[in-house]
Amino acid sequence: MVKHQPLQVYERQLCLSCITGIYGCRWKRYQRSQDDTTKWELLWSFVLLFTFCLLLIWFYFWFEAHNDYSEFNWFLYNRSGEWSDGTVPILATTAACFTYIAFLMVLALCHIALGQQLNLHWLHKIGVFAALLTTIAGVISVNQTWRQEWDVIPISLQATGPFLHIGTLAGVTVLSWIVAGQVARAEKTMFQVVVVLLYFSVLLGLYVVPMYITSPCIMDPNFLKPRPDVFGHHGAPMLAPENTLWSFQRALQMNVTGLEADLAISADGMPFLMRDVTLRRTTNVAKVFPDRQMDDASYFNWTDLQQLNSGLWFLKDDPFWTVHTLSQREKDLIANQSVCSLEQLLKLASFHNTSVVFRLRRPPPEHPCYHTWINDTLQTVQQSGVPQSLVMWTPDQHRAQVRELAPALIQTSMEKLSPQSLQIHGISRLLLRYNQVSTEEIRYINTRTNISETQTDLTLYTVNEPWLYSVLWCSGVSSVSSEAPHVLRKVLYPVWLMRPNEFRLMWVSADLISFAVVVGIFIFQKYRTSGLRSYNPEQIMLNAAVRRSSRDINVMKEKLILSGKTVAVTSVDVFHCFTHIPVGFAFPLRPFIHELHSSSPPPPLTLEMLMFMNICESPKLCP
Repeated sequence: MVKHQPLQVYERQLCLSCITGIYGCRWKRYQRSQDDTTKWELLWSFVLLFTFCLLLIWFYFWFEAHNDYSEFNWFLYNRSGEWSDGTVPILATTAACFTYIAFLMVLALCHIALGQQLNLHWLHKIGVFAALLTTIAGVISVNQTWRQEWDVIPISLQATGPFLHIGTLAGVTVLSWIVAGQVARAEKTMFQVVVVLLYFSVLLGLYVVPMYITSPCIMDPNFLKPRPDVFGHHGAPMLAPENTLWSFQRALQMNVTGLEADLAISADGMPFLMRDVTLRRTTNVAKVFPDRQMDDASYFNWTDLQQLNSGLWFLKDDPFWTVHTLSQREKDLIANQSVCSLEQLLKLASFHNTSVVFRLRRPPPEHPCYHTWINDTLQTVQQSGVPQSLVMWTPDQHRAQVRELAPALIQTSMEKLSPQSLQIHGISRLLLRYNQVSTEEIRYINTRTNISETQTDLTLYTVNEPWLYSVLWCSGVSSVSSEAPHVLRKVLYPVWLMRPNEFRLMWVSADLISFAVVVGIFIFQKYRTSGLRSYNPEQIMLNAAVRRSSRDINVMKEKLILSGKTVAVTSVDVFHCFTHIPVGFAFPLRPFIHELHSSSPPPPLTLEMLMFMNICESPKLCP
């Protein structure tokens, strides 16, 4: 009498069941296979690898772009007309996709390490394809709307390069366990040679990568220049509404050395602080002047502008997610802010003996002050009583005339000009975005032009992250413009600074340790897989069964399990089956074969005998 029971009753490898089940929905033992991965599944493995690499770059890009999230949201506002934090859905989607794809990559590596056939489930294939399309769409969108931000990757590598190299080297070194196992188990010499050459080529490339890592922070600390000055970009917009009087006061509380603002000219010739073309985002113009909310801010006269509130929007939109950190007193002050004029800003700067740099936007051609905007602004500067040596003049129009009327103004350019142009126009300061100059250009500007060498010759914006501030500090930048002066004030020394000898020592030591570990793993894997590892009859049967084709495996969905009674099978039949088993498999069964051959009457079949009889179903083993 024989009882039928599912094969799973013998399953004890729960970890393997989870790995193959989650990756390919192959929960049962007879569904697994150690056959070679099909070409179709191999193609999907490459798609998974490509998606992982692309998502890794995409994730790294958005992680380092944190410095410019406010700039990105402002770009979106200018295109859509509605303010929202567009980084939230992007970051959530990127994190979810990266976590999912990284999890599948780990499962795929586990399959390879365990010798299991890669068979990605169709639901996972849909998920991988969706993640790939989403990432590609995101890359295309950023390339069209925010192309300049790609420069953050090479700049950030100056801060993270040495440590990314160590991390990548450690990861590739750990992968040697899987690679060595595949090489040791492989039967084809060509496969072994190709895998070894490919792996060691990648490893050798990582060993020499530090030769091409350049970072200004790899330097002798004795040559480190003084800490760069910090300008409050729109004041302290993370702590108060941008371009308001309270925002600049908060920036001064953070010990900034200068204030930066955006200027527009009102209809009656009053320069006032406003970044946007319209008043919709930063004022309550929709409530006070609902029929004029889409008008250019320059078409409002100063009397109308004074009726608007410039602080309530900050409490409502919370653009930097910082409102919850403010006290009730600060919230009350913010709620009562109004549009700030240039005269108010200059008087505040003069009282604190602080420099001021402003970007002046020319009004539309139909504006009453279209032709007099330079004179109106210059007149306001002169009448404010602020020392001209504290004011940085940025407009390029009529610069020669301005130099004659106010020679003490600091002539500042927002364009990357040649040294000759800087000398001709008498420009003594540059105000550029941080990605517009390289370390070599910074050093060249400081040493080869006639720009003043008082360490106040170059200001880069917008610098909010400590790592970027540290890189620019090591590069020799004299000042930066920041939306987060409260963060940069805590950076009293570069995040990291390494002598060249220390960097070389770290590089060579990491390479030597990695090489020693890789060689040791290859030797151990070769020794580990040499010879027959186990003579357990059930394990040998499984090793033979998993090498069957998929068609044969579908037949073996159940096993006959002895329930304590004998089975009417002749010893001749059983012995015939065992004699056709390969030598490697028959060796552990010599006691059973001997007993079958010598006993009369035939002994009852044991569990091991019945299990090995099932092997004879395959024509590959028993013809």
